[in-house]
Amino acid sequence: MRREAPGLPARRTAVTILGNVIHQGNMLAGELEGPSRNPHYAELANNDKALVRAILGLAMRRRGEIAALLERLLDRPVPEKTGRVLDILHVAITQILFMDVADHAAVSLAVENAGADKKARPYKGLINAVLRRLIREREELQAGLDPLVLNTPDWLMKRWTASYGEETARGLAAAHMAEPGLDITLKPGLDAGEWAEKLGAQVLPTGSLRIPEPGRVEELAGYDEGAWWVQDAAAALPARLLGDVKGLKVADLCAAPGGKTAQLAAAGGDVLALDISSARLNRVTRNLKRLKLKARTLEADLGKWEPEGAFDAILLDAPCSATGTARRHPDMVWLKREADIAVLAEMQARFLRRALQWLKPGGVLVYCTCSLEPEEGERQIEALLGESLPVERAPIVAGELPGLDGLVNEAGDLRTLPCLWPSEERRMGGLDGFFASRLRRIG
Repeated sequence: MRREAPGLPARRTAVTILGNVIHQGNMLAGELEGPSRNPHYAELANNDKALVRAILGLAMRRRGEIAALLERLLDRPVPEKTGRVLDILHVAITQILFMDVADHAAVSLAVENAGADKKARPYKGLINAVLRRLIREREELQAGLDPLVLNTPDWLMKRWTASYGEETARGLAAAHMAEPGLDITLKPGLDAGEWAEKLGAQVLPTGSLRIPEPGRVEELAGYDEGAWWVQDAAAALPARLLGDVKGLKVADLCAAPGGKTAQLAAAGGDVLALDISSARLNRVTRNLKRLKLKARTLEADLGKWEPEGAFDAILLDAPCSATGTARRHPDMVWLKREADIAVLAEMQARFLRRALQWLKPGGVLVYCTCSLEPEEGERQIEALLGESLPVERAPIVAGELPGLDGLVNEAGDLRTLPCLWPSEERRMGGLDGFFASRLRRIG
């Protein structure tokens, strides 16, 4: 039995997962994590897992650019039903152009990968020829390409240009092409400077810690003792807008993956964490256990559920297109469609109005989404306040989020963008795209 070439299992797994995401619509995170993760990936050694993640991250971030190069390299489109030919080419081109991988190794492994696939086997010669031509003519073939435009779906670039202007739209596209660091939230009372030194992290103006190259999360200092949890710096802001929740009855709606639940529980709130997904809710429960924090969890459909009593405070992180998280989830922009936004916006409006009914008079609700689309943010609040409902905006005021005043709009809502940092600390990178508005029940 012929022995496989070193590195082939990792490349083959990357090709398989890429195809599962692009052609079957599977989320990349689901292929790499949790109970449904890809079985071939699960069997790899840790160094090969890291290689697969690196390949897939770059292949997704550069997908449009690679597709444009293939149009120049191929005389005609690759026929359908050819197995993984295009996926093999995308993985190989990712390594040749954007990774520190020897050209000959990338070509050899791609050809061998095709040879092991019955449908792709007849195209081994094509794969070899295309990749060798790319190596010979890479500068000429890349000339004139605009990566910022190519690596963002046309419909999304048009939307961002209309909403934010061309310069900011290109800035968003550029931010999404860069690998972000790992952001963590410390438990209250821990010294940020001390933990930054332990973790090789930077302390962000928001108070979060950012680790540029974290490695395996489970091996970082403080993980086992529950000193911190993973949470993007922008995602850590909405829970803070509820103010002091100590002793208050708080609902965290659509709670998974649980960072906001942890914040509210650590702040002393009597927290109910609700989510429709049992698998995602199990992750919340596991994280609370590691952190030694207490919160009740409930699997329920927010569109049908009715609480037994009213809440002092509610955090509604509504289901959304998640276009603001493309830095961390580069597959997101290729899996979403423009039509999804209208469907999600209708759901958000329905959930928001239901949640407001569950507030005590004077209670506060923070509505937030990790979307860059105004229909899922600013326009939701404009429409709500245009109705005759017992609710008013409770504007975010200057100094409430130190260092972030520039991200609060004139109406008093928060809007973060991956390409915008309000201070001079641009070397630290950006934030995920988030919108948050604070509302108060009146009457």
